[in-house]
Amino acid sequence: MAAGGRASGRPAKKKGPSKGAGGQGRRALEGRGATPPAEMRHWYKDKARSERVAREERGGTRRTAPARQRRSEDAPEYIGGRNPVLEALQAGVPSNALYVAQRIDNDDRVRDSIRIAAERGIALLEITRDKLDRLTEGGVHQGIALQIPAYDYAHPSDLVQLAEDAAETPLIVALDSVTDPRNLGAIARSATAFGAHGLLIPSRRSAGVTGGAWKTSAGTLATMRVARAANLTAALREYREAGLFVIGLDGAGETDLQDVELLSEPLVVVVGSEGKGLSRLVREHCDVVTRIPMRGAAESLNAGVAAGVALYEVARHRRL
Repeated sequence: MAAGGRASGRPAKKKGPSKGAGGQGRRALEGRGATPPAEMRHWYKDKARSERVAREERGGTRRTAPARQRRSEDAPEYIGGRNPVLEALQAGVPSNALYVAQRIDNDDRVRDSIRIAAERGIALLEITRDKLDRLTEGGVHQGIALQIPAYDYAHPSDLVQLAEDAAETPLIVALDSVTDPRNLGAIARSATAFGAHGLLIPSRRSAGVTGGAWKTSAGTLATMRVARAANLTAALREYREAGLFVIGLDGAGETDLQDVELLSEPLVVVVGSEGKGLSRLVREHCDVVTRIPMRGAAESLNAGVAAGVALYEVARHRRL
């Protein structure tokens, strides 16, 4: 038998101690902890999105956006835009703070607004454009906005008292279902120009004195009082009992505006919404329902325009 093989009968050489791993192998065996839930994995959002799209394509239920929270009546309003802000400050509109965007491109309107705010002791705050977007709810602000407190509405009877204090024939403008605050602002502007003593709006289903109304009014809401009634028809009935005549503007009216004989009397002019016109109950409480004569191509007028035309005609009669 050949010598030197495993079967040679000689004892094998004993190995010495080998170099250890320093415990690294044992730590590797401990693992990486518990498996994370699906929503914590990097692919979860993409998978959830693709599943939602697939459900919608199959006609499943779509996710709806959360309902917009209704603004509290006591919450402040914001006027955005360089011209509206300057006009509001010049008109003495009650204001809490003036917000100016960082790194704004200054012009005379911005400088004048800051000067007037400083003179009136209105807080000046510099904020980012993103925050300014949120404050103005995405409206055009041109880098500047004015915070105004919630409007302090008058009582309907206060409007008659204003006319009596001025020794003038009362002229009040009532709004029936006018829901656009820009129309409210435009009507306030016309009412100021033609000598009305105030506006009357219902508490429900009507535009209020918001930032949009202030902006459109060009500051005239600072001097034009607005009253609010829980029930418009009840307020009109009380005006009639106090000796005022009620004239309703409606495209389906029986009498042309220039032919109405009551325009020089104590008067309430009721403006209805564009399209729907006057509501049935309000129409029943009018002494006269009148229309503005127009050519056939124009079926109706915007509520703000109609109010301006009617108030001009009232003012013209009262100057005669």
